[in-house]
Amino acid sequence: MSEQLGYGLDIEDVREVFDLFDFWDGRDGLIGAEKVGDLLRCLGLNPTLSLVKKHGGTEKPGEKQFSFEEFLPIIKDIIKVEDTGTYAEFCEAFKSFDREGMGYITAGEMNYMLTAMGERLSDAETDAIMTDTDTQPDLDGNLKYEDFIKKVLKGHEWAK
Repeated sequence: MSEQLGYGLDIEDVREVFDLFDFWDGRDGLIGAEKVGDLLRCLGLNPTLSLVKKHGGTEKPGEKQFSFEEFLPIIKDIIKVEDTGTYAEFCEAFKSFDREGMGYITAGEMNYMLTAMGERLSDAETDAIMTDTDTQPDLDGNLKYEDFIKKVLKGHEWAK
């Protein structure tokens, strides 16, 4: 039986994804540090860019490489990090745009929050999140942000 790491992952799961990334990189037993964040996301984790960088991830190809044995402690550390936000905290942030207190914000305000605040997303990433969570504005161009937050926090279910 394989060692359980948390978040429903075991070493065999990590090895399988690592080997796939290694295959794409040329089968030398190493992955480029610029792929650390992508590999973690393929495993169902959602680390911030700063967390990936803190654990050795880089932006430019060729700066550094990791073997599986070097990568394993990284994933164990990332799994230990608590989520950076709760449902209530996200609702509070969205409420600042909810002028009428009805639980809705405009699609433009949603786009602004996702592309200009916190760890900024690109327009393409924002579009992908809206599509993946099946978030559609109503006839007035408004979005029910509580439903959106719930879908994002359940991410692993809708992303499969």
